[in-house]
Amino acid sequence: MTESSPSHRPAADAATVTTVLVNYNQTDLTVACLQSLRQLTHPSRVVVVDNGSRPEQVERLRTHLRPHDLLVLPENVGFTAANNAGMRFACRDTRPDFIWMLNNDTVAHPHALGALVEQARQQPRCGAVASVLFDMGTDNIQAFGGGYVGLWNGRSVMVTRPVPEQELDFLSGTSLLIDMRAAGQTGLLDERYFMYWEDVDFCLRLRRAGWTLAVAPDSKVWHVGAASTGVNTRTRKSETFERVFSQSTVRFYVRHAPLPVVPLARGLGWYLIKRVLRGHWPQARAIVQGSLSGFRHPQGMTKRMTQKY
Repeated sequence: MTESSPSHRPAADAATVTTVLVNYNQTDLTVACLQSLRQLTHPSRVVVVDNGSRPEQVERLRTHLRPHDLLVLPENVGFTAANNAGMRFACRDTRPDFIWMLNNDTVAHPHALGALVEQARQQPRCGAVASVLFDMGTDNIQAFGGGYVGLWNGRSVMVTRPVPEQELDFLSGTSLLIDMRAAGQTGLLDERYFMYWEDVDFCLRLRRAGWTLAVAPDSKVWHVGAASTGVNTRTRKSETFERVFSQSTVRFYVRHAPLPVVPLARGLGWYLIKRVLRGHWPQARAIVQGSLSGFRHPQGMTKRMTQKY
C-alpha cells in the first residue's frame, strides 16, 4: 500500500482511527475504558486484544464487543507484542490513518481522541501525539505527554507541565496516537521489550527517521497505572515489576546508549543497591534476574519488530 503524502492527508474530522486496547485478566478495567470510548466525539473502531486471559475473562469480553473487534491470543505474549498484534489485526483489511494505542486501565475524556487527531494535523511530519495523563479520579497530572531520558545518567523522568515539544525525548505509550505512515517507515514496537520502555524506543526511532512528536493539551485521559504488574508505590514494587522493568531497561540502554555500562551502573545499579540497603531481597533478586535476561535478546525479534502490517 502506498503512503499518502502530507499534502494529501485527510482533514482531522475525516481521519480514520482504530483504537487498540490490550486486556490481561483485567476485564473490569477494560469494560470501564470501553464505556468511556463510546462517548468520543471523534469516531473510532475499537479493537481489544486479549493477551492470554482466563477463559471466564474472555467470555465476558465477548459480551461487550463485536466478534471482528476482538483478537484472542492463546497465551501472554507480552504487552508490546500484544499491541503489535492488535495493530496488525486493525490493518488486516483497510489501513486506518491512525492507530490510537491506549492502555486498558484508562478513562478518556470525550474529546480526547479528537484533540489528538487535531494536533497531529498541525504538523505534516508528526509521527505520534500523546495525551495529558491524570491520576484516576483526580486533577493530578501524572504526565504531560512525555518526558526525558538520560543516555548517560540512566534516568527517565516524566514531565508534569508543558514544555517545548522538541525538548521531549519520548511520549508516553499510555495514550499514543500513531500516524501509520510513520509506522510503515520505522516498523511497529520492538518486541524485545516484553513490557516497559517500548514507547521510549519507538519515539527515538521516529525522531531518527525524521518524524516529530507532539502533545495535545486538550486530550485528557485518566490512568490507574501498573495494574498488571502489581506495583504499589506506597509499599514496594512487586517482583514481577522489578524483573520485567530491569530486563527492558538493560535492552533499551544496550541499544541506544553510546556506552551502555555507564547509564546502567548509574541508574539500574544504584537502584539495585537501594533495594539491598532496604532489605528488599526478593525485589533485589528480581532486578538481578531481569538484568541478566536483558542481555539475552530473543532470536528473531528484530525481524518481527520491523515486520510490515
